[in-house]
Amino acid sequence: MAIFQITRDVSLPADEVWRRLTTWERHGDVVPLTRVTIRTPPPSHVGTVFVARSALGPVGFDDVMEVVEWCPPDGTAPGRCRLEKRATFVTGWAEIEVYPASTGVGCTVVWREDLRVRWLPALCDGVLAAVARRMFGHATDRLIATGPRT
Repeated sequence: MAIFQITRDVSLPADEVWRRLTTWERHGDVVPLTRVTIRTPPPSHVGTVFVARSALGPVGFDDVMEVVEWCPPDGTAPGRCRLEKRATFVTGWAEIEVYPASTGVGCTVVWREDLRVRWLPALCDGVLAAVARRMFGHATDRLIATGPRT
């Protein structure tokens, strides 16, 4: 069980950051060798299912995720989304929280994840968490920096 957390203070409004982080197909644009497909009709809601397919040539795996909690930020109320990983190779959960700044300008993003990889011994959890924190931190920064395609 590799648990990690990423925290970012952002100068953009919470609702815009939420939109940038939860436009799921964009995750495939910022995570190398990954393509994301949505299995349920938009907009995102509890029950939305999407798949991140990571592959190098014919070798790859699917990371199937389901939205089990969906509460976008509203005014001064924070937003929270929880994903459960439903695949057999990658399991665990992820939580994305977006807190509007108390000053009214900007927001804080907290991304927590419990990442489990089948057949990877617990001895590797520390290394997996460090690598995942760096990779997801980079992806989070890129998702926040660029808005969804129009």
